[in-house]
Amino acid sequence: MELAFIPSPSRGVLNLGPIPLRGYAFCIIIGVFVAVWLGNKRWIARGGRPGTVADIAVWAVPFGLIGGRLYHVITDYQLYFSEGRDWVDAFKIWEGGLGIWGAIAFGALGAWIGARRRGIPLPAWADAVAPGIALAQAIGRWGNWFNQELYGKATDLPWAVEITSSADGRVPGTYHPTFLYESLWCIGVALLVIWADRRFTLGHGRAFALYVAAYCAGRFWIEYMRVDDAHHILGLRLNNWTALVVFLLAVVYMVLSARKRPGREAVVEPDAESADGGAKGDADADADAKDVDAADADAATSGGTEPDEHDEKHEKHVKDGADSAKKG
Repeated sequence: MELAFIPSPSRGVLNLGPIPLRGYAFCIIIGVFVAVWLGNKRWIARGGRPGTVADIAVWAVPFGLIGGRLYHVITDYQLYFSEGRDWVDAFKIWEGGLGIWGAIAFGALGAWIGARRRGIPLPAWADAVAPGIALAQAIGRWGNWFNQELYGKATDLPWAVEITSSADGRVPGTYHPTFLYESLWCIGVALLVIWADRRFTLGHGRAFALYVAAYCAGRFWIEYMRVDDAHHILGLRLNNWTALVVFLLAVVYMVLSARKRPGREAVVEPDAESADGGAKGDADADADAKDVDAADADAATSGGTEPDEHDEKHEKHVKDGADSAKKG
């Protein structure tokens, strides 16, 4: 008998009148806001302009959602296209099913488009938002809790999650809460990236690469615990192989990037530098103008009678000269 466990919600949707508020979608939305908020603070700290992160996120987020859904549908096609399944369900993203690998890949494509439109380097933007993305994943994983999905092997540990649904082949019981493990891991990844970025002054995409490598390391062992259906290659789940390959690519990028382009970008948003320079120049011009006006005011106040006195002396000198000429 289990003494304690994490109960699953009785339902994953809350109806606010005619509007259904789904826990899965709510977690994703909150995660996006957190990522943009933190990314904006880090971008400004590096010399960027407020709002740039959000402007590029407008491109990255939709692309990421599409890519995440495509990866899930392609790698788990049997859930939508096998006998007895309805292919229309492949479009029901609110019911769960986003592959982080596709989300990051397509999200990066969207971010690249947005960055080109703003004329800024994508690696610098990626470094700024990396910890926020990790926190977004940490929040988004709780959507799996609302949907009672992606849990691990059966266990009687005090922090086991209770599964009550029997839909889609689920067996009610208590299991390893892999959603919770990944959520906590992602929080640790965010803190690691923030610390390493301050300690080593990471630049040119290396903070983002560190996030990717650290996430993959955790995803490998968490994925190994899951019991949901998945394709296997040489005894390992497909996502294990993906995590391993992406981890190696991220590490290689960090090493090569550090050798080729050490340090951090001096300027991340040229427009911000121009705007600051223009504002400074206008301020200096205003200050000069004020100084001139002040000098004129001082001259008019303190020496306002001097021109008149000078003119009187000059006229007297001329008159004396004229009188002397007549006498001569």
